[in-house]
Amino acid sequence: MGQEPWPHTPVPSVPGDVWHWQLDTMHVVSRVRADLRARIAHPSVCSSSTDDARDGLLLVFEELASNALRHGGGAVRALVVAGPDGWLLDLSDEAPDCPPVPAVDRDPALGGMGLHLVAQLSTDYGWEGRPGRKHVWAQLPNGHTPLQVGRERLPEPRAPEAPRPD
Repeated sequence: MGQEPWPHTPVPSVPGDVWHWQLDTMHVVSRVRADLRARIAHPSVCSSSTDDARDGLLLVFEELASNALRHGGGAVRALVVAGPDGWLLDLSDEAPDCPPVPAVDRDPALGGMGLHLVAQLSTDYGWEGRPGRKHVWAQLPNGHTPLQVGRERLPEPRAPEAPRPD
């Protein structure tokens, strides 16, 4: 697999409206998701994005936010930038030395496939360690601009092979 599973690359700078939240618990993630849903339901956002793109944004937000709370540490912050061609999500926690690790060679029924989903829905993604914080980010398209993938996709998760009968 010659490349790093989740690229270590800086959070890109994207112009646009910036929304941010502090996430303390999984319960807060649901409330923030509802707030994000309301923001992207605004006519100015609806007219510049598709239903599928907005659904993808909400799904990726929930995956990255729950990962930050489960596997990160300390205060979790969520940042969404609504740019001209889509969105940038940046979820940060206080575990800069714990990079995101996509599940490989795991039965999908056991879960842990969220980062694969994020990679499939994103035009680009990565993570960056800064002093005291880890930032896991993804860029998502608005659905109106052609999808141009910024990097190769993660390796597909593989289910363990079933033992062959003798």
